[in-house]
Amino acid sequence: MSNIDRSRAADNSANLGKAEDIPAALRNGRKNPPSAPASSSEPKSQLPISKIAGLIAIVLASGTAVAMMTGKPKDAAIAPQSANPAPVADRDSAVAANNEPAGSVLHHLPYTEAPGTELISIGGGYRLRKAAASKFQSMVSAARSSGVNITTISAFRSIEDQKRLFFGIGAERGQQPTKRAEVSAPPKYSEHHTGYAVDLGDAATPATNLNQNFETTRAYKWLKANAARYGFEVSFPKDNVQKVSYEPWHWRFVGDINSLETFYKARNLK
Repeated sequence: MSNIDRSRAADNSANLGKAEDIPAALRNGRKNPPSAPASSSEPKSQLPISKIAGLIAIVLASGTAVAMMTGKPKDAAIAPQSANPAPVADRDSAVAANNEPAGSVLHHLPYTEAPGTELISIGGGYRLRKAAASKFQSMVSAARSSGVNITTISAFRSIEDQKRLFFGIGAERGQQPTKRAEVSAPPKYSEHHTGYAVDLGDAATPATNLNQNFETTRAYKWLKANAARYGFEVSFPKDNVQKVSYEPWHWRFVGDINSLETFYKARNLK
């Protein structure tokens, strides 16, 4: 054997046992190399494939392992975590917030008094804003043509008027503010300040004025069927979100952008 051959054989024997090398016996063309005992210096092999496969099967059978691999709990193995309940104080605050609209006083929302230059007469000494007044008069005229006589009980009221109505009558009747607020808004918190709200009655049944049984009158039934055509709606229907007493006689104009924003913008009511 030449020096070159001996060098090559030495290099190959040094690399025996590495998985990526071809054994020298096969490289030299010997088809059936003799078996040899394992060398103590040879690196230990990994676990047999059959054992690895068995371990993988066991791990995959575990619901916990599935949760780690998929990010989702296995329903049969892992019960969903229950949400931590909110502290009692936080729950009470949330209930209070839902019962009283933000920025309100005794469930009534604040309103700015309409400027006098925006108000015009609708007859009987009552005034509304120009846009509301025009539609209101058309509505009353249409009702009259149908044989229904709608009367005006109240329209625009100033803050000073509302002070007398809320505190003065409340004192006469011996009502606490909380009780008075069920039927009348505190000053600065009445829709009547806006010039868009009216209290209505039926001339044929004046005993129903400012009474919940106004809903039984022809005037109310006509309004319920037709008022939306003129831009009017009931302000405080049954079970309203402001928790104000049901007032079938109290209507407000929402027929233009300014009136719509006045009553709906940034209310955050639940």
